Amino acid sequence: MTDKPSNKEKQMDLATVRRQYELGALSKSDLAEDPFTQFAQWYRDAEKACRYYPNNMFLSTLDDKGAPHSRTVLLKTLDDKGFVFFTNYNSRKAQHLTQRPKAAITFFWEELERQVNISGLAEKVSDAESDEYFATRPRGSQIGAWVSDQSSLISSRETLIEAQKRLEAQFENQEIPRPPHWGGIRICPTRIEFWQGQADRLHDRFEYQLTQDQWSINRLSP
Repeated sequence: MTDKPSNKEKQMDLATVRRQYELGALSKSDLAEDPFTQFAQWYRDAEKACRYYPNNMFLSTLDDKGAPHSRTVLLKTLDDKGFVFFTNYNSRKAQHLTQRPKAAITFFWEELERQVNISGLAEKVSDAESDEYFATRPRGSQIGAWVSDQSSLISSRETLIEAQKRLEAQFENQEIPRPPHWGGIRICPTRIEFWQGQADRLHDRFEYQLTQDQWSINRLSP
């Protein structure tokens, strides 16, 4: 029997954990008029600077009771409409976005001391877009999309392995079709904030706000 952790073991004092941000600055003259162009510029910088997954984004949704949920997903497409990730449409996050089609996503690139916060409306991408992306996935990931009934309860990992083997046999020597319950979701932003860390917590923050199809840019207090 494992001993229960003491209250002292569960406590953490992080008051002295600090860092000074000093890599860069951001002014309004640095920014592109279009936030998608600005994001693409920062993303290219992140690709060069970040060792792992610069396309990691934290996705926040609300359930049917209004409780927030967050998790990490991967940005797979950026177009002039928004930010696209792919998932099982039966998953919790997809169900949340069906019930309440509003979301927030955050990118944090520690190596650049930069953050982008985005909020907007969620919509499913077209079947053609989902098919096109699914065809690029490794075969194992394609099988995995059929195997996993994402977010549902399972009795053991063995049930996944058994389903994987069964589906590998079923699709042997065949192209694997996209599951009908799997596809893309696009977050169409109405607000995008670019954050650049600065010394003494006087960070640079600029917010793009969409009003009647026009983006305005304003500096925010840190």
